[in-house]
Amino acid sequence: MFPIFRQFLLSEGFVEIHTPKLIAGSSEGGSAVFKLDYKGQPACLAQSPQLHKQMSICGDFGRVFEIGPVFRAEDSYTHRHLCEFTGLDVEMEIKKHYSEVMDIVDRLFVAMFDSLNEKCKKELEAVGRQYPFEPLKYLRKTLRLTFEEGVQMLKDTGVEIDPLGDLNTESERKLGQLVLEKYGTEFYILHRYPLAVRPFYTMPCYDNPAYSNSFDVFIRGEEIISGAQRVHVPELLAERAQACGIDVNTISSYIDSFRYGAPPHGGFGVGLERVVMLFCGLNNIRKTSLYPRDPLRITP
Repeated sequence: MFPIFRQFLLSEGFVEIHTPKLIAGSSEGGSAVFKLDYKGQPACLAQSPQLHKQMSICGDFGRVFEIGPVFRAEDSYTHRHLCEFTGLDVEMEIKKHYSEVMDIVDRLFVAMFDSLNEKCKKELEAVGRQYPFEPLKYLRKTLRLTFEEGVQMLKDTGVEIDPLGDLNTESERKLGQLVLEKYGTEFYILHRYPLAVRPFYTMPCYDNPAYSNSFDVFIRGEEIISGAQRVHVPELLAERAQACGIDVNTISSYIDSFRYGAPPHGGFGVGLERVVMLFCGLNNIRKTSLYPRDPLRITP
């Protein structure tokens, strides 16, 4: 899978980068970070390369990506969460509209699905003999729905959803079933999420600040990607960080990097073990990791 992603992104003009996993403050907001002492200074393991890949865009890289470890300290005892996983992170300049980022997601994953089905038939058959699964259903042009359209589909079946809240796991699965029945696909994009449920660096919608230029991507009713246009105005970044409970002093170098001018830009992050789990119809993400790390496992 890594070579497929790398080959596609390089062909699209992306530059591969490698960012530090030891950082001074939270990269996502909230408290779910692994904290540590860094030579007498407080530090933590990076929840994502988010801040550094944006700084690379400010440095005129244009388009960047990274494949590397990501650390999350959530106490999530589920079939789809790990405390350490392999992430694919992508960031790019936006010329006109954040849909350009979704265009990359569309072409990248359709190319990856096609390549896996064509070149990995023996491996997929081997997985299927032990864990039988139906091949993933996806469209040549990936379906896109707004968050409001998704909420309406759920409401039409009697599921009540807060229009300015987030979808829970049960609602996401139900929506996945509805999308499959109506559109014949198990892979789709849901965009224009409420701003209140997105990270501090997410750009509000120009026509309705209650919503945001953001999206999630789903396979078989489970989320695999979170992405968005980013705030590129330093004053708004600082304001949003404070509103989300982040100490601005811990990300001052990040905010300062925007003061010299930054282009509109956006990107996304993908948990690759989760992609494998859902593509192969597996029931637990631990089956996709050689040495899984969850809240109860740190050996071998």
